[in-house]
Amino acid sequence: MATKKILIIQTAFLGDVILATPLIESLSTSFPSAHIDFLLKKGNEALLHEHPKLRRVLIFDKSKKRKSLIQLIQEIRKEKYDLVVNLHRFASSGLITVLSGAKETRGFSKNPFSFFYSKRFQHSINNGQHEVDRNLSLITDITDIQQRRPQLYPRTSDIDFVSQWKNTPYYCLAPASVWFTKQAPPAVWQYVMEKFDEEGVQFYLLGGPDDHELCEGIKLVSQRSNVHNLAGKLSLMQSAALMKDAKRNFVNDSGPLHIASAGNAPVSAFFCSTTPEFGFGPLSDDSSVIEVKNLACKPCGLHGHKACPKGHFQCGNGLIEAMNL
Repeated sequence: MATKKILIIQTAFLGDVILATPLIESLSTSFPSAHIDFLLKKGNEALLHEHPKLRRVLIFDKSKKRKSLIQLIQEIRKEKYDLVVNLHRFASSGLITVLSGAKETRGFSKNPFSFFYSKRFQHSINNGQHEVDRNLSLITDITDIQQRRPQLYPRTSDIDFVSQWKNTPYYCLAPASVWFTKQAPPAVWQYVMEKFDEEGVQFYLLGGPDDHELCEGIKLVSQRSNVHNLAGKLSLMQSAALMKDAKRNFVNDSGPLHIASAGNAPVSAFFCSTTPEFGFGPLSDDSSVIEVKNLACKPCGLHGHKACPKGHFQCGNGLIEAMNL
């Protein structure tokens, strides 16, 4: 296959972009002379900034959806791609794919525009297959080698910046999530710090600017001088560089979980209302999942909720007991 120009599309959340990176690695290995581009949602571009295996990163500004969509389609058509691989399963990306003018288009059949793709593939959430493997299924017929673990490339400046926090052994804790029911309760993070506290060890609370207040509350309740709130102080790639060398990272079923996987960093993931059987579990060599088993109401949906539908949130409140089983 004389593939010279490839576009990968994933315009969903941060974690979805990270779980798409094995396609970059696999395609660049199979087609070393190809130009590979990536289209993502505005706000996630820092993940792939200066990526050594990408020619360029295109940005879909969903806050100006119609205008951005028209501009992107015009720009993409000018590129005359040989192959467009769309991992996103919703209409906007499907429209971009269909109107791309590419010689070949492929993606998941769940996309409402997939009927017009060159090749369509099944995407099943409930069979235990990891999302990375679902993504790679789109290219297994054209690539001899598939890299399964996600890969990010923090810059030297990112690594140098976080070196100031690496003078002693440390743990990273990422307590926030967009969804309440995917977020381990504050008592769980207090328990983690109590359980793993030892002389000289530091605890770093990570997150974005919107997570600063949550992390500050956890820090204040802990009353520990070795707990530091870095939420909002680090970029995504700086967080990745810090997590890579932690003694262990504790995360929810959210973006930081996949950042840990991308660095092959030791990680323990709390799964509250969701389950790793959906295919979004950790991929680090040293990883574990902590969840409450045998709850009739778990999982209560593919995504999280703003509140527990049953009102008891036992999938989160029972995590401390689950850690000791």
